[in-house]
Amino acid sequence: MSAAKPAMSWRVRVVRGLLRVFAVLPLSVLHRFGGVLSGLARLVNSREVRVARRNIALVFPEADGRRQATMLRATLRETACGLTELPRIWGVPAARALALIEAVSGLEHLQRAQAQGCGVLVAAPHLGQWELLNLYLCSRSPMALLYRSPQHAAWEPLLLAVRGSLGAQQIRADAAGVRALVRCLHQGKLVGILPDQRPKGGEGAFAAFFGRPCKSMTLLGRLAHKTGAPVVFGFAERLPDGAGFRVHFLPAPEGIAAADPETAVAALHAGIEACVRIAPLQYQWTYKRYSMQPDRTAESLYPDCR
Repeated sequence: MSAAKPAMSWRVRVVRGLLRVFAVLPLSVLHRFGGVLSGLARLVNSREVRVARRNIALVFPEADGRRQATMLRATLRETACGLTELPRIWGVPAARALALIEAVSGLEHLQRAQAQGCGVLVAAPHLGQWELLNLYLCSRSPMALLYRSPQHAAWEPLLLAVRGSLGAQQIRADAAGVRALVRCLHQGKLVGILPDQRPKGGEGAFAAFFGRPCKSMTLLGRLAHKTGAPVVFGFAERLPDGAGFRVHFLPAPEGIAAADPETAVAALHAGIEACVRIAPLQYQWTYKRYSMQPDRTAESLYPDCR
């Protein structure tokens, strides 16, 4: 079901006000703040730093120690910039945020999917600035957005407000929400899903992700199989030196709508990999992507990352 809009606490209203204040700064300045923030994280060797270091070692084993250290610094900076640039996306009218998009690549894949006359599933990995991608999609077509309630419920009103500025229908990730997504697809809407979140409980299926077993949600594949809706991958790449963003759309690999969960997740991972290879340092490597393993050896993959 669509999310209600609870009232914001005074603390959340203060944060929203600060977003508007810092929105006057150029993107390049906000990114410098991101550089400072990532430097502080490295200085204290935070959990996110340790997780990112381990993920880079797992995913890019061919890189030597010096190269991996360089990649770690860069990916931590990109991750921090994803936070410090939010005032220019959440703290301004949508039209000003959309003006940060300098180019769009692969738009024909989205257009071709929409031309089929039904809804379209947009798989948006945790790559680049996914909040800006949400605004771009909303500016093109009626849209529904699947989301999980934040760990701290007080922040939900803020997320609902900023993500819904262009009228996106926001749907919680629960049983009722899945039914609502099916209705949205039958109505011809775009449906945005972050497909690389950790599945809950016994949900999900394993498939290789950058050569290692990884568990991901089966929801996207089930929706594609049930409704016949085409799938397109998308993300907003951060350009260097505060130059803005480039939105990318990529076609889904064969098998994304397979009835077999493992086949569908294998195609999902192939699609995410294709996106990540375009901007590998902008993926959310601070997340324990391999925290679930078929033989329950995940802790041995992240021995110092608790």
